[in-house]
Amino acid sequence: MHILDTGARFSAVKFSPVFNPSFTPLRRRYFLVRANLPFPKHQAKYHKELETAIDAVDRACRLCVDVKRSLFSSKEKIVEKIVEKNDQTPVTIADFGVQALISLELSKLFPSIPLVAEEDSHFVRANNLVSSVVSEVKSKASIEENQLSDSHVLEAIDRGGKDAYTFCNKPATYWVLDPIDGTRGFLKGDEALYVVGLALVVDNEIVLGVMGCPNWPGDISDGSTGTLMLSHIGCGTWAKRLQNVSGDWTRCFVDPCTLVNKARFCIPESQTWESLPLSGLFGARIDSDDLQHKEIGLLPTCCGSLCKYLMVASGRASVFFLQAKIQGTIKSWDHAVGIICVHEAGGKVTDWEGDEINLEEDQSERRLIFPAGGVIVSNGSLHNQILEMISSASPTL
Repeated sequence: MHILDTGARFSAVKFSPVFNPSFTPLRRRYFLVRANLPFPKHQAKYHKELETAIDAVDRACRLCVDVKRSLFSSKEKIVEKIVEKNDQTPVTIADFGVQALISLELSKLFPSIPLVAEEDSHFVRANNLVSSVVSEVKSKASIEENQLSDSHVLEAIDRGGKDAYTFCNKPATYWVLDPIDGTRGFLKGDEALYVVGLALVVDNEIVLGVMGCPNWPGDISDGSTGTLMLSHIGCGTWAKRLQNVSGDWTRCFVDPCTLVNKARFCIPESQTWESLPLSGLFGARIDSDDLQHKEIGLLPTCCGSLCKYLMVASGRASVFFLQAKIQGTIKSWDHAVGIICVHEAGGKVTDWEGDEINLEEDQSERRLIFPAGGVIVSNGSLHNQILEMISSASPTL
């Protein structure tokens, strides 16, 4: 068996589950449950939700691959299928298609669980993208095409939109979805990573998460790319090659680095190392083969936050820094699934004061988080050292 060759430190622990096919209702296009878990189901309280999430994210990743292929097959198509939102960030039919597809798949088995997600159908309607989005969703959904109307798809998108659900300041169970984290990377070509990320939150605790990265570097021998990563509370973080239905899962662990100057850092592409507190103590270089005493290795930037969580959870990076912007907002879907994947791989995620990320501070909508200073994602071993350095460099935090 070939294991993903990403430069990441994957554990040698493997699990080869027996694939047990089961029949599903006739209205579904596929008659086999394609998800399988790397641990016994009785160990995972939310195994049904996790299996559904794995299947939904896998379908969504295939949708992304197909849309991306069509985008780059013609320059005219790229223009036609990309719009810009009010915050000047790009969005494509893949973003909307993924949200609709995952919303539909989740609502079939868990119709009472709300969805918190990034998009709504306004941009689809306003930019004449309805037919394109619906076509992509129909091609990947497990529901028969003739049972999916335009209104079904648009309603599925809006199920996760801003005005879809009010939580009334109470503990709740809900899904959190980022349909494509790193849309700018999605539009750049094969070299920039992007992630489909889905998590389930129960009473302010993230209990499971699934990330799919269709262009994560794969096995050079057969040209494969893509990884699917899952986490369940108490069961660890696991990964396997994307779209390999019955393949082996490999357990993931964060890297073992204990020295800050030996760590591999990644930061948002919108921020510079010089703007971060540790820049007063260390310089940063992307070429980490010849680092000096006061220099750290900075991994090349990739678009989106979830890609960086994936790199920490897989052991490819040691630390991910995110500084909160004074007039900016931090969205829950950019972090929820990454948090559990890093935690279950042995890492740690806090704000710059060392407090855990609170998903309930946005009490009515659960769409925003408010980490003091920003977010630190680490392998755990380095976390306290970094917090102390930040505190020393930022006494007013």
